[in-house]
Amino acid sequence: MGTQHDTPDQRAGGPDAGGRGALDGLRIADFSRVLAGPYATMLLADLGADVVKVERPGIGDDTRAWYPPADQNGTSTYFLGVNRNKRSVALDLTTEDGLAQARALIARSDVLVENFRPNTMERLGLGHRELRARHPGLIFCSISGFGSGAGAAIPGYDLLVQAMGGLMSVTGDAAGEPMKTGVALVDVITGLHAALGILAAVRHRDTTGEGQRVEVNLLGSLLSAMVNQASAFAVAGVVPGRLGNAHPSIAPYETFACADRPLAIAVGNDRQFAVLAEAVGDPRLARDDRFRTNADRVAHRAALRDILTERLRAQGADHWSAVLLAAGVPAGPVNTMDEAFDLARKLGLPGIVDIPATPGDTAEQRPSRQVANPIALSATPAQYRLPPPGLGRHTADIVR
Repeated sequence: MGTQHDTPDQRAGGPDAGGRGALDGLRIADFSRVLAGPYATMLLADLGADVVKVERPGIGDDTRAWYPPADQNGTSTYFLGVNRNKRSVALDLTTEDGLAQARALIARSDVLVENFRPNTMERLGLGHRELRARHPGLIFCSISGFGSGAGAAIPGYDLLVQAMGGLMSVTGDAAGEPMKTGVALVDVITGLHAALGILAAVRHRDTTGEGQRVEVNLLGSLLSAMVNQASAFAVAGVVPGRLGNAHPSIAPYETFACADRPLAIAVGNDRQFAVLAEAVGDPRLARDDRFRTNADRVAHRAALRDILTERLRAQGADHWSAVLLAAGVPAGPVNTMDEAFDLARKLGLPGIVDIPATPGDTAEQRPSRQVANPIALSATPAQYRLPPPGLGRHTADIVR
């Protein structure tokens, strides 16, 4: 398993390599690629599942070619970020030999995960109905962009779902254009939903012996994840718009310019606002009729932002973060990626872990630096057993 060191990006400690994972004994035949499916299966692999990644010979997962950036061996960091703890088998599913090997793998597996275009697995003779007849305990997880019905033909790319699913309509400055998030967030959320659905199905199978189909799609996952914004429409018919970094229902809850860089302030109640007013040297703000309650502050958000910005510009973001946090006001600077990992280190949280190479590994299987799994389990913690695999590296072993 991986090691964690006292370097600027790592902390000491970590689970024993000989320990059992919570999902030990669970085998997953992973036919998915790119992000949502691989992220889900990586999380399950971290918790002990044996994940066999099925890839196209000579090509592999699309993300193997998504660079820059790449590591020192020329491997895409995108691919490396979601494929640890897996074994790779290269199977040509357009040939009978490849399909026979896939069927043999599935026969030895508890879970199958796929995110092909809808009906692709059926055309290959690997659809849920056919496999369930042979393997009634199999859990079959399908991930799609817009479902298997009328939206089956729409490509399931994260950017497309952010646009069509409404996320971009509430992201960005009010006077600017709609913006996507800085990461493929919909894919990640969908991967989490897929992993949750698989675990629920495993629990049911353990109780009844019966497998089932798990279906998640990017659009449905996004609509669920938009929580308060989606609920505003579902309950009150409100179509929300873009507010930049401000919040539609809370104020002050946004970023403010300081002497050097932006500061995020998240005031969630009237008591916190009174403390904020005191901390910035203007306690009268809490008694101002425009700002007495949260509803008042939301109604006069622009005026409040101007007043607070004038006060906050006198010092740097780190100064104000220390002052406000000490007073009990949620606040912090807008960090860059390196600063975020450094913060995790200072707080004693896992940030980056190193996975050593395994005996006999090829050059492309050298030690790998990975972002730590954020799930902490006291008895069966996440383990880091294998670096992301070279394409087809385990084909011979798995086929044999």
